[in-house]
Amino acid sequence: MPVYLWKGTNRSGKTQKGEIEADNVTIGRQMVVRKGINIKSFKQKPKDVGDYLPFLKPGVKDKDLMIFVRQFATMIDAGLPLVQCLEILQDQQPNPTFKAILKQVKKDVEEGGTLSDGLKKHPKVFDALFVNLVAAGEMGGILDVILNRLAAYIEKLSALKKKVKGAMTYPGIVITIAIVVVAVILIYVIPVFAGLFTSAGAPLPSLTLYVMAISEFTQHYFHWIVLGFGGLVYLFKRFRNTAKGRDLTDRLFLRAPVIGELIRKVAVARFTRTLGTMLSSGVPILDGLDIVASTAGNTVIEQAIRKAREAISEGRPVAEPLQETEVFPGMVVQMIAVGEATGALDTMLAKIADFYDEEVDTTVDALTSLMEPMLIVFLGTTVGTLLVAMYLPIFQIADVVSRGS
Repeated sequence: MPVYLWKGTNRSGKTQKGEIEADNVTIGRQMVVRKGINIKSFKQKPKDVGDYLPFLKPGVKDKDLMIFVRQFATMIDAGLPLVQCLEILQDQQPNPTFKAILKQVKKDVEEGGTLSDGLKKHPKVFDALFVNLVAAGEMGGILDVILNRLAAYIEKLSALKKKVKGAMTYPGIVITIAIVVVAVILIYVIPVFAGLFTSAGAPLPSLTLYVMAISEFTQHYFHWIVLGFGGLVYLFKRFRNTAKGRDLTDRLFLRAPVIGELIRKVAVARFTRTLGTMLSSGVPILDGLDIVASTAGNTVIEQAIRKAREAISEGRPVAEPLQETEVFPGMVVQMIAVGEATGALDTMLAKIADFYDEEVDTTVDALTSLMEPMLIVFLGTTVGTLLVAMYLPIFQIADVVSRGS
């Protein structure tokens, strides 16, 4: 349905402007006039560049979602009607992608659908956890409480993601700088020295000859090196997108030193936080485990959760099948068993999640501390070897000259 921009004056003579969605120009103008507006201009809203090039549209970030949920909860708690809340949130939403989604959700609710059904149509923004919790809130009449819990959950999960990204940013920057520095030296610096050494006619050390050969190869085949690296990355992504490739790479990641432990702790924190939030919101445990498995982020952990869910559906307690998977640490299993026995499983899961958030902090710090000296040694050794290879012949020539004099 097209959107129209209008501008006019109200009954008091005050200038107003806005936009309205209508089937055609005539209906749109009539809708504005009914509001008591004397129309001065009325035209169809031009399409954004993102409508023609979808990849240019901004994504919906965790921060956008968290602010939306917090404001939504406040409005619902204040007693505002659902459609009015969605209209206000849509109007003040700066992200055009999110704004369009909220407009569609509002339309679905106006047409008689439930909020959860409207959200379900946009899985890239509102995942299964979000939709199921909203559905539970609508059924129990506690939508404001559920939305506040969702906001807290999104905030915690966003902080967890930032910690992991922060751990990966530093080594990524250092490695990128190292590659650029080495490429510049090989392509622009070493050929200058190679020309001097060749004109001198003196015998060159093996290290210098080796580095000069690498430099010559890099100059002639640099574009093929870049294309080859890009091809390897593409093939790895294609392989990882397959079921077998995803399973294999996830197993390798979990076995990797330090990084594997970090992945495991992040997964445990996410599992306990998500399941605890769902149980405290009234979602049945089997439904909760099904959703948690799909959001685990690692196929090994996902398979373990699904296997545990199958055993729990047969009447077994939660802790036993989780322990049999050998994926979850013993402390986590024991605390879950205590929470289950005392009837406070959701509270215990929240405590485990808080503990593992701190554990992720510790592991990230340890990973950063470990990688800093390794990266510095790597960068220093690589650049140092190139410089030594170039200066060795100069020292030899100087030694020959000094002996001759």
